[in-house]
Amino acid sequence: MVVPPYFEVPPRAYGGVESVVADLTDALMARGHEVTLIGAGEQRTGTRFVPVWPRPVPERLGEPFPEVVHAALVRRVIQRLAARSGLDIVHDHTLAGPLNAPAYAALGLPTVVTMHGPVNQDLHQLYSALRDDIHLVAISERQRQLAPELNWAGMVHNAVRVETFPFRADKGDHALFLGRFHPEKAPHLALEAAHAVGMPLILAGKCAEPIEKEYFEREVRPRLTDQDVVFGVADAEAKRRLLAEARCLLFPVRWEEPFGMVMIEAMACGTPVVALRGGAVPEVVVDGVTGYVCDEPDQLPDALRRLSAIDPAACRQRVVEHFDVGRLGAGYEAAYRKVLARADAGTDSLRRLRREYGELDAALDRRYSRTRRRHSGATHSRTAADRTSGLDRVSGADRTAGKAAKAGSA
Repeated sequence: MVVPPYFEVPPRAYGGVESVVADLTDALMARGHEVTLIGAGEQRTGTRFVPVWPRPVPERLGEPFPEVVHAALVRRVIQRLAARSGLDIVHDHTLAGPLNAPAYAALGLPTVVTMHGPVNQDLHQLYSALRDDIHLVAISERQRQLAPELNWAGMVHNAVRVETFPFRADKGDHALFLGRFHPEKAPHLALEAAHAVGMPLILAGKCAEPIEKEYFEREVRPRLTDQDVVFGVADAEAKRRLLAEARCLLFPVRWEEPFGMVMIEAMACGTPVVALRGGAVPEVVVDGVTGYVCDEPDQLPDALRRLSAIDPAACRQRVVEHFDVGRLGAGYEAAYRKVLARADAGTDSLRRLRREYGELDAALDRRYSRTRRRHSGATHSRTAADRTSGLDRVSGADRTAGKAAKAGSA
């Protein structure tokens, strides 16, 4: 299990991919599998952990060089593990890591890659170029629908450990935005919707990269009022408290959201989600049952006015039935078995080809020899036996010359 070098597993605060990997690792171990986690920092899981960086490097998130170095370091680790204890499969959650897939294939190891991000042009080009080397797992049906031609091994929704999220039926009077301060997440639309109905808004999330800082100053700060609170990055404990206390989670995305972990985290706390339709949102939120899915930003205020119709218990039950960590482990186990079956079928085909090649070659040789005799006469054709004896004569001459040369150099 290969994770990027930016955050620990599980993360102390921000780190959606790392949260999923932590839960997936535990779920696979509970199902009887041995898992080795390769990443950065210190041991924070119950499985075997191999750090290739002494500490995570969150300050370098978005830079290409750490990804490239990480891929090179990980490849060496996997080669050693394969030689010492044996492996069945490599599951890579990084950007550059899939470039190692041909090297792993040479070791007899197929590579599974979870597409945690959107199917944008760059990723599509990368995964198309690696089509025969990697097996992709989507995190939503919408994600897979956007690129049906890629080499998909399956779809597995992200999940959470429901019991680790506190359920609370009585809510505060404020809404919550929890996510990156980025145009794709559009917290400015959350502010506008909350202000339209006089509802205070707490905004919590990452604002570290240049685009996030620029967007915050341009679109978020001018819209803030005395009722609003900018919380900053929430750690695991604070995130759960914020989600449980909020009247709702505002999720006004303006992009093809691959999944949206914060939506199931909110619902696990009994907190409904008011979202804009985008990407996987309709797969996660049941409109009118666990929140509201709106088509346009101007519909968000009306959805906020109808929150009393949503039952907090129904929100949590939705997560229990569809997004619990047990389903995560079972889903990936099925994907792994499918990939391994493909690899076995390919190996069988190669063995069969090698077994049948001699017979095929002899049949073609006989046919070719007959055709030559028919068109050019038997005197111009040599049989396979003739050629073999000729090769033997050449080989014998070479051996004789080689012995003479060796005697001379000695």
